[in-house]
Amino acid sequence: MTRFFAEAPNAINLSPGVLALLRQEAEQAGAQECCGLLLGDGSLIERAVPTANVAADPFRHFEIDPQALVQAHRAARMGGPQVMGYYHSHPTGAAEPSATDRALAAGDGAVWAIIAAGDVTFWHDGKAGFARLPIRPPCG
Repeated sequence: MTRFFAEAPNAINLSPGVLALLRQEAEQAGAQECCGLLLGDGSLIERAVPTANVAADPFRHFEIDPQALVQAHRAARMGGPQVMGYYHSHPTGAAEPSATDRALAAGDGAVWAIIAAGDVTFWHDGKAGFARLPIRPPCG
């Protein structure tokens, strides 16, 4: 079962390497939008999993490969990490939800990470729209 948040968490925790991977994926995608899944449990994003961007125009939009999404949900049902949300890049925009993102948002409590110009921000997609999520510093 997907574990999206009913209400925005106070902050999000990230396993080591998640931010670096998101920045690397956006850089490698260049002018196209990269995208993928955020997996974890509770408020911890354990890893980011790149997926193919199957949008008709990947230079302006993103669409996560449906097969990758199905596989991630199947793995979660078998005890693997939960699908907490999604990430994508804005090659020519800001690291915040665009008008398109806002129009397509489901209000389902998912976490969205948006990458632009090396900056990575996290957002809660709630019923009232997007709310920025701070990143909690790692412990230890």
